[in-house]
Amino acid sequence: MAADKQNEAKVSLMDENKENSPDGGLGLEILQIIKESQQQHGLRHGDYQRYRGYCSRRLRRLRKTLGFRMGNRHKFVGKKITVEMLSDSRYLLLVLMEAERAWSYAMQLKQEANTEPRKRFHLLARLRKAAKHSEKLEKLCESPRVDAKTKLEAQAYTAYLTGMVEFELQEWKLAMEAFNKCKTIYEKLASAFTEELAVLYRQRVDEISPNIRYCAYNIGDQNAINDLMQMRLTGGGGGMMAEKLEALITQARTKQAATMSEVEWRGRTVPVKIDKARIFLLGLADNEAAIAQASNEETKEHLYETLLAECRDTIQAVREELKSEAKQRDRSSDGDTGKVSNMQFLHSYLTYIKLCTLVKRNESMAHTLQAKLKEPEADENKRGPRPQDLIRLYDIILQSLAELSTLQGLEDDHTFQKEVSLKTLVYKAYRCFFIAQSYVLVKKWSEALVLYERVLKYAKEVQSKAKSLNNSLKDLPDVQELIAEVNAEKYSLQAAAILDTDETAEVPSQQQVKDNTV
Repeated sequence: MAADKQNEAKVSLMDENKENSPDGGLGLEILQIIKESQQQHGLRHGDYQRYRGYCSRRLRRLRKTLGFRMGNRHKFVGKKITVEMLSDSRYLLLVLMEAERAWSYAMQLKQEANTEPRKRFHLLARLRKAAKHSEKLEKLCESPRVDAKTKLEAQAYTAYLTGMVEFELQEWKLAMEAFNKCKTIYEKLASAFTEELAVLYRQRVDEISPNIRYCAYNIGDQNAINDLMQMRLTGGGGGMMAEKLEALITQARTKQAATMSEVEWRGRTVPVKIDKARIFLLGLADNEAAIAQASNEETKEHLYETLLAECRDTIQAVREELKSEAKQRDRSSDGDTGKVSNMQFLHSYLTYIKLCTLVKRNESMAHTLQAKLKEPEADENKRGPRPQDLIRLYDIILQSLAELSTLQGLEDDHTFQKEVSLKTLVYKAYRCFFIAQSYVLVKKWSEALVLYERVLKYAKEVQSKAKSLNNSLKDLPDVQELIAEVNAEKYSLQAAAILDTDETAEVPSQQQVKDNTV
């Protein structure tokens, strides 16, 4: 707590330097002050309650410093800041902190409203209060004593909070107008000032862009849905927008699901009667395309987890339907028990999607680890990736492939079984390669050499079997590249083994010479 207060004192001194304009007028770096305060006092971790406490303490200090007390401990006497009082820019900061305190309380209530819906009314009241304080700040900044930059920042801040209020009220047109005004001002400011400030203004523009597109979609702009989905899939639109984007995409897919009645897989057409399965299958292509276009590994991992979670929920819904179907089959004595039912085949298809997604995710993680494994270690104290980490990933991949080969309805599909068998060989080769690498690290040369030979055996077997299955290797790691790497490793291993043998031979001979001398 004492450390927090020391930090607050430092921030106060820094902010005092930001409250003076070089041209002689009153100035306030509004966006810079609030962003730094938010990052240092809770918002880096989404702790709005902590930030609200900071705003309250800051207000108390400002009022004490300016002699602007609201009465005493026995009686409250309300005071208003007027234009005539603007002899010090800290009066503007005082109004700004009041707006921030109300806004942070609203965001705190928004988090709590997920479990307690009635808090939404209180949330709206606090947001309106924040917007009211920002309007007061804008009016004060209209004074000729205040510089032009502060006036523009105050207008943008007011437009932002007004947009937030209208957004929560679902007044999409008004919210869009306010956000667009805010965006325009910040873009103009970004082009007029130093690069350090320009970065801050552009960040704010990036924050409100998802809100503008969401408003555009709700007004009727159908093109905005594509932009929103792209933003959601590339990790944009975080915070309060994330839930709204997920709900919007689900809503759009639900509308499309009404037209979907069946799906074709492995030469069999299966009717899809469960709404959850329809929605999932409709969004599958979009999710896979987004994963392919992901800008970084963290985003890609998040998208894989989202897709797998949706798939598991869908499989559970189909499983529940299968239970009721089994009960009905038990009651009817003339049912065909030999053929796999449509519902069971749909279950197999969804399980296939889940297992293939698991394989792709683990392969993506393995690819990232391989790249890190080849890099030199920057910090010796920090543990880097090891071959054992990759072995574990390939174990999971092989386990998923083993489950694929046992899917109901595909036991007699020889082409499918051959494809799974071929994939198993490829990943066995890679697993064997990294086991050999782990033996090299502990200088077990003969064991590593035997494993390298086995890798080559698996790889040649894959090449011979792949001739009959033309398209089966297009999504798999390159076996030819693995063969070249193994051959290179074999030569370096043999050299290392010879050197190691020479070193071990020298040690006893030196010891023997020493003993004879003694």
